[in-house]
Amino acid sequence: MSESVLQFVRRYVEAWNAHDAERVAAFYAHEFQDDDVAEAAPRDGREHMRRKIAAYLQAFPDLHLTLDECVVEGNRVVVFWRWSATHQGTFMRIPPTGRAVTVRGSSLLTLEEGHIRRALRIWDVAGLLRAIGLLPEL
Repeated sequence: MSESVLQFVRRYVEAWNAHDAERVAAFYAHEFQDDDVAEAAPRDGREHMRRKIAAYLQAFPDLHLTLDECVVEGNRVVVFWRWSATHQGTFMRIPPTGRAVTVRGSSLLTLEEGHIRRALRIWDVAGLLRAIGLLPEL
């Protein structure tokens, strides 16, 4: 089971790096539940993710996702990741700055029937804001 989960995660990362929002969205279940620290409340559904993915790729068209580590337990996987990109479009209502950013985070994914059913994403939102010049260096 672990190997198939790791293969699933690798294909998911490849889809992000291909900048194919439709392909990435297809990894999510139609009844997907999303909990992201950057959002005020959890959101649901594959369509929500399709819009979210498209927004990321519009704001960061050169986004490159790197898989740092995975820990698999049954149908759940914790993924430690980072992405690097240039802020070239509006993101979180912030106009493009042209600055290079690297963001780190982790996701707890629950897989069911070959799709991501639930995700909890914890990532360095403050680090992103520092990188684009909206927060001072600590």
